[in-house]
Amino acid sequence: MLSLPIYLDNNATTPLDPRVLQEMMPFLQEHFGNPASTTHAYGWVAEEAVNLARERIALSIGANPEEIIFTSGATESDNLAILGMIRPGDHLIVSSVEHKAVLDPARFLQACGVEVTFLGVDQYGQVDPHDVEQAIKRNTKLISIMLANNEVGTINPIRDISEIAHTYNIVMHTDAAQALGKIPVSVQELGIDLMSLSAHKCYGPKGIGALYIRKSIRHKLQPIIRGGGHEKGLRSGTLNVPGIVGFGKAAEIASDNVLEEKLRLQRMRDLLWEKLSHSLTDIKMNGHPIYRLPNTLNVTFKGISASELLAELSGVAASSGSACTSAHPEPSHVLLAMGIGEEEAKSTIRFSLGRFNTEREIEEAAQQIILTVGRIKQYKKTA
Repeated sequence: MLSLPIYLDNNATTPLDPRVLQEMMPFLQEHFGNPASTTHAYGWVAEEAVNLARERIALSIGANPEEIIFTSGATESDNLAILGMIRPGDHLIVSSVEHKAVLDPARFLQACGVEVTFLGVDQYGQVDPHDVEQAIKRNTKLISIMLANNEVGTINPIRDISEIAHTYNIVMHTDAAQALGKIPVSVQELGIDLMSLSAHKCYGPKGIGALYIRKSIRHKLQPIIRGGGHEKGLRSGTLNVPGIVGFGKAAEIASDNVLEEKLRLQRMRDLLWEKLSHSLTDIKMNGHPIYRLPNTLNVTFKGISASELLAELSGVAASSGSACTSAHPEPSHVLLAMGIGEEEAKSTIRFSLGRFNTEREIEEAAQQIILTVGRIKQYKKTA
């Protein structure tokens, strides 16, 4: 039987929590009803389950249930937030290190004649609120800055940015797909108007996400999928009931244990860096040293290509960047925006830890990484 590697790619996706699967199973079998079927018990059971999930997700981010709209994932949520808010003549502000789910819609709008500002970041990948304020124009309608970066883990000062946005009566959107379950998230404390979420980043199923829409700005948002008027007319299509149920349970588990899990992940992340930095030279850590996700370690191995190291590192599953762009050989746009050179960017690997990792696994992974780096360097010397 194939021995699977130690999984350290939790920012790409997380394993389904068994408790989530257990909650989903009845809705994959006997409770198969459509929640829009309001004339019989099959529909009523499905509707009740959807309502409970909506309540759980809302509670996990400090929102009201009626402010949660279900989508197919954070990518669709980002598209709905951006394409649904911006009209011809508007101005959009995003950062240069956003996920492609934000950057691609922004570039699409730019190609259609919409004015878009792509903000730079500092050496840690963090957006400066002052730069945001400087970029605001009279026609700025939306600011979209991610809460936490998926590649380096840097956390942005979203509260400060949202305060600036609201001073100018601008809607504030954040992609929080990587944050839920890793750090406390509150739309009220952060001052968020629109927030994108994804189930499979927090031990829920793939193919289901949500967009938080503050009630006071809902009238400004236009749907991008039409045909039935589901989800208060903002996202048509039959609801993915098993996925929604799973997302609700995943959000409940994640929010209930977030502080304890944050500390546990941080200890293991720091252990991994301690082991690597103690034994290897010519490596460096990328991302903010303090304001960073507790599970994310982004490391440059100078002189060794990431693709070579990952190919040789058969006992550890990690990645060279975002899972949505790893099929393309270009260096990370996030690292380049941080001022890291192209060669170093191509020598960088992201290790992202998760709920089911153990300290023993981290020690074993560190040993395998150290041995593999040494083997590659030795080969290069003798080649």
